[in-house]
Amino acid sequence: MLDAAATEADLRVDLAAMFRLAAREGWHEGVANHFSAAVSPDGRTFLVNPRWMHFSRIRASDLLLVDADDRTTMQRPDAPDPSAWSIHSALHRSLPQARVAIHLHPPYCTALAGLKDPTILPIDQVTARWHGRLAYDLSFGGIATEEAEGERIARTIGNHGAVMMGNHGVTTLGATVAEAFDAMYHLERAARTMVLAYSTGRSLAVMDDALAEATAAEWAAYKDAEVAHFEEMKRILDREEPDYRE
Repeated sequence: MLDAAATEADLRVDLAAMFRLAAREGWHEGVANHFSAAVSPDGRTFLVNPRWMHFSRIRASDLLLVDADDRTTMQRPDAPDPSAWSIHSALHRSLPQARVAIHLHPPYCTALAGLKDPTILPIDQVTARWHGRLAYDLSFGGIATEEAEGERIARTIGNHGAVMMGNHGVTTLGATVAEAFDAMYHLERAARTMVLAYSTGRSLAVMDDALAEATAAEWAAYKDAEVAHFEEMKRILDREEPDYRE
């Protein structure tokens, strides 16, 4: 078992890697969006990115350590982005499974989020991964700078591992950074497939519920691939952008 300091150090490296990978994938939006990782056993002390620092520059040492119960956080000279605090403090207070939370506005997920019905339908094995496993929050209330907005998002997620946020973007959760990264990767891939399929103007070949559920369940057999995926991407970063570990 790692001690608390080692655990935080490892989380810092993994979360910094996640920022670099998000920038490489083109998932970032200017200097907006935010990721967090719980450090304490109760999940309420967590790491989050510094306000308005570009993802491609973030290093492990740049991440802020904050307490979800500390209402004075936004008075700190190094306070995080207001929407980061609103969303991530609520997630870490309310959802024990939210050890890691990745919030983004990636192109295809955001395009779907702008549809009246943003449902990801099971039309291939990646879209089917989300069958019954994706929450939908269709009560957008503007840029999430108010505490109530974050609390509503957390309630909507419930026991799900990801949420499609109507008129907004997406958030994936995980027990580890690797799990949350892989979820975001495949959620954006699923959204891309939906957008491309819709663009043909042809009828979708939607799986029936039994097949969709069976396909979604089969993803459990590939759980170890989530870790391998992230570790492989970190190896690329180690070769090309090793300063993320600093």
